[in-house]
Amino acid sequence: MADTSIGTPAQLRDPNYTPGLGKAIPLGIQHVLAMFVSNVTPAIIVAGAAGFGFGSNSPDFPELLYLIQMSMLFAGVATLLQTITVGPVGAALPIVQGTSFAFLPIMIPLVAGKGVDALAALFGGVIIGGLFHAVLGLFIGKIRFALPPLVTGLVVTMIGLALVKVGIQYAAGGVPAIGTPEYGSLLNWSAALVVIFVTLGLKFFTKGMISISAVLIGLIAGYVYALAVGMLSFEAIATSWERSAAFALPQPFKYGFEFSTAAIVGFCLMAFISAIETVGDVSGITKGGAGREATDKEIEGATYADGLGSALAGVFGGFPNTSFSQNVGLIAMTGVMSRHVVTCGAIFLIICGLIPKVGGVIRTVPIEVLGGGVIVMFGMVVAAGISMLSDVDWNRRNMVIFAIALSVGLGLQLEPGAVQYLPDTLRILMTSGLLPAALIAIVLNLILPEELSDEATEEVSGGLTGHGKGSLPGK
Repeated sequence: MADTSIGTPAQLRDPNYTPGLGKAIPLGIQHVLAMFVSNVTPAIIVAGAAGFGFGSNSPDFPELLYLIQMSMLFAGVATLLQTITVGPVGAALPIVQGTSFAFLPIMIPLVAGKGVDALAALFGGVIIGGLFHAVLGLFIGKIRFALPPLVTGLVVTMIGLALVKVGIQYAAGGVPAIGTPEYGSLLNWSAALVVIFVTLGLKFFTKGMISISAVLIGLIAGYVYALAVGMLSFEAIATSWERSAAFALPQPFKYGFEFSTAAIVGFCLMAFISAIETVGDVSGITKGGAGREATDKEIEGATYADGLGSALAGVFGGFPNTSFSQNVGLIAMTGVMSRHVVTCGAIFLIICGLIPKVGGVIRTVPIEVLGGGVIVMFGMVVAAGISMLSDVDWNRRNMVIFAIALSVGLGLQLEPGAVQYLPDTLRILMTSGLLPAALIAIVLNLILPEELSDEATEEVSGGLTGHGKGSLPGK
């Protein structure tokens, strides 16, 4: 009988173990399938916010294709930095890098309605922010004590909460359709619901590769449905395919380079948030795959790779990269800790990034279909954050910290007009919700004493009821 085992339990927990190519390549592609849609979605969202690239006859059509292409290419490059490593850069762990959702609350206001012309300042911010992110690697190990699950889980949860509105808007027809009779129509929602129901069905009633690739298969089902009901035509697909090159190399500074205070400050501060997320992801990988805590060297190497990968992507028109949380769960699910498996996936991403026709096909996905997938993906980001929060000791102290940070962060997202008189740069940062929530959680976690968390409450309650430490003498 043929040997179908991947390796012994000890080998599976070893990041340096290499399964045979017959097993490593499918496992690597499985990692790509788990993150593929999430990786290219930010490029589509940014282009949609800027107002370019949609419609095969759009003069800016090639620009959206290029952004999608760079998202794939530099996710692969950044992943190689993590798995192969270059000196101190990289964690030498199976970390899958991809375009970060965390930066969208900063990127969307920077480009809103400004078209391709806004990209010079945007990518200037990506480059500077990426370099700043890399510098954080020098300190992240030393400040790790300030980033417990209470903080990292809150940040990941807030990232998801900041983006769920985008999924609903896409499912209803997209931002350009707001105010028109088509927005929120039954036809639009039917396409999104097909994606959601197929995804849920496959996720919970199938196993293996099909279950792991549920979102991707759900999008394909929605795509077929859109063709069947006339939301998409074969002519549009053919036009997109014909206008996309078979092979193309990235172009340095394709959109220029511009210093923008709002972009640079925003990306540098969000880099700190992304670094916090990476600390949580690396810890999740080592705990779930190897049953141990991450070392400071692994945390620092992962942070270096995050930053340098993002800066390199910005030079060629790519967005900031970060470790992908969904792949952390995949490692725990498969039990395969080999970094060389993820290297195979990185090579596959790079190949896709050099073939613009792949981006051409992705671009034809109707926004309503994409909305169904985005609702699931952003919801999963929130769920990942809640999962991280499950490790928190929910005493009264931690509950108060979480309550205040969440209330301020989420409140500013929901009511941005409350800080309308702040300078533009600070207003954008505050209304993202992520920065104020993270800073409040970090500061309160550092200054509030642990030993008073329950004693103070007990004293107060005792004083009110006439019992305990706060009761009067002789009572």
